[in-house]
Amino acid sequence: QVQLVESGGGLVQAGASLRLSCAASGRTFSSYAMAWFRQAPGKEREFVAGITWGGTSTDYADSVKGRFTFSRDNAKNAVYLQMNSLKPEDTAAYYCAARRYDGPDYRTPGRYAYWGQGTQVTVSS
Repeated sequence: QVQLVESGGGLVQAGASLRLSCAASGRTFSSYAMAWFRQAPGKEREFVAGITWGGTSTDYADSVKGRFTFSRDNAKNAVYLQMNSLKPEDTAAYYCAARRYDGPDYRTPGRYAYWGQGTQVTVSS
């Protein structure tokens, strides 16, 4: 069982940076693949970034590639999403997700068994 709690969201201006954190509980956290998804009002939840259990491989949505960096610290049971050069279109609720690693498909929400409650990111123009 894994429980996830996100933090770090907020209201910023375009071009600013934010760092989201996701704290995980559970003794087997290090064996889970992790991902960030986001959902804007009236839109479907979309993939943002994924990372392997060892942090050696990452995957990013094209819309955030080069601006966002996903990292994990298994010793702290935490993952982080560094978001730079934020744009108004990045405005959404951001969700941390976890699943037992069974392959490199990070982009399908239905593959994730565990979800956090979300943290809101709002970017003003």
